[in-house]
Amino acid sequence: MKRLIAKSELCIGCRLCEEVCSKAYRKENNREKSAIRIDENGEKGYIIHVCNQCGTCIDICQVPAITRDKNGIVRIKKDLCVGCLSCVGNCPTETMYYHDELTEPFKCIACGLCAKECPSGALEIEEY
Repeated sequence: MKRLIAKSELCIGCRLCEEVCSKAYRKENNREKSAIRIDENGEKGYIIHVCNQCGTCIDICQVPAITRDKNGIVRIKKDLCVGCLSCVGNCPTETMYYHDELTEPFKCIACGLCAKECPSGALEIEEY
């Protein structure tokens, strides 16, 4: 089992992770199409928003479009998604995203591309 661990206290706010993610999966540098998001957190620096693979969306999904794979990663089956967005509205970490130009919601799949590029070590893939 694996997941992406985010250490917001180490984040320097470069947003390279957002760029890497959106370019890899959406072929453009667009923060709104990235499955990881960085926000300013006042004087405390930055906060990293990323799916923790809790699986709440699996239970919320009205059709069997969201499942957990053998590595523990929650995945969306695009061909089964009906676009109701219940998963987006009920995600406890608010890390199930939707963009008007896309046909289905999206989330982090713990691919690790962002962690490889993170210059501050704020992101890492954890095997558990």
